[in-house]
Amino acid sequence: MADQNEKILHRLLQQDGNSICADCDSKNLEWASYNIGIFLCTRCCAVHRSMGAHISKVKHLKLDKWEDSQIQRMIEVGNKAARLKYENRVPACYRRPKENDPQILIEQWIRAKYERLEFCMIERPSYTSGRMEGFLMKRGKEDSRYQPRKFVLSGLHDTLRYYVKEKREPKAILRISELNVVYAPSKIGNPNSLQLTFMKDGTTRHIYVYHDDPEVINNWYMAIRCAKLHRLQIAYPSASESDLVDLLTHDFTREGWLLKTGPRATDSYKRRWFTLDDRKLMYHDDQLDAHPKGEIFLGNQLDGYSVRIGAPPGAKDQGFSFTLFTPERVYNMSSHSEQDRDEWIAAIQNVLERPLSPQDNSISARLIRKRGGTNPKSIFTGR
Repeated sequence: MADQNEKILHRLLQQDGNSICADCDSKNLEWASYNIGIFLCTRCCAVHRSMGAHISKVKHLKLDKWEDSQIQRMIEVGNKAARLKYENRVPACYRRPKENDPQILIEQWIRAKYERLEFCMIERPSYTSGRMEGFLMKRGKEDSRYQPRKFVLSGLHDTLRYYVKEKREPKAILRISELNVVYAPSKIGNPNSLQLTFMKDGTTRHIYVYHDDPEVINNWYMAIRCAKLHRLQIAYPSASESDLVDLLTHDFTREGWLLKTGPRATDSYKRRWFTLDDRKLMYHDDQLDAHPKGEIFLGNQLDGYSVRIGAPPGAKDQGFSFTLFTPERVYNMSSHSEQDRDEWIAAIQNVLERPLSPQDNSISARLIRKRGGTNPKSIFTGR
């Protein structure tokens, strides 16, 4: 009978919807929740197990013994039917996680579906209302200490404000429409953390925040996305919802430490934290700096932008060097390994091959205006 049940499970895995994880779309399925009736990957199974057996009862597809009643439940439900039930009312602004997304996103997605039944309720989640307020721990601009700050989001006014003292004027007012937000657990060292990024006075500003409750920080992330979607729907009423959702937030394409020289061939290499944010390649002294030390706009390869292996003529090769050519300057950089160098080159080359969008041109113009100001080295050359 055990062999027969294993064969049934194998056949079920071939059915439509069951060949990928019910929660993150991974194709590496080894587990199932037999009371819910879904097939899972190992990572999502760990979250199911952490919720407790009163929510989800999990078994290994091959190593555990399956009872006939449990097999029958898997036959009756399956991933497709379960998604129709537990994802019935997922807001359009909610970011559905994929296999390699941050742990907090996957965990809160699973808990929202099966523990809180968030997407089965008629009532819309609070983060979709366009208004949200609460305290987050924020890193200081000039030091590394985190202090509680009150944040107030207003989709109606396109603002995210934060206060040092509640009854005084806000310390800063950010425009939601110009704000990007990413999960930043590895950088901040807290699993429930976010990095807010926006442009101010021609350069990029980073704000780092966290909260002890993962649900709270995840709700802030979704609230920002929901507010941005609402404003985009007003600005572009004829655009499809799926197209607008792609514009809400974006993760950094790549981040990591690289060695970089100054503008002269004789300049020594210095360690910098690089962030590839769409078409902006930023470098910092420290990975949690409030401002980048420099920013490089990556245009199209037909306009004089290119990247290649090796150091430029006259410059010292540091081992795994590569060179970025722009109309303004040649950048000499070096990685810690051949694989890391090749991955950086591939990521940059992918950007250079893309045509520029109107939004890209707007960002370029804002950076170039700063370059033409009183301090021409502030963005495009080393400081």
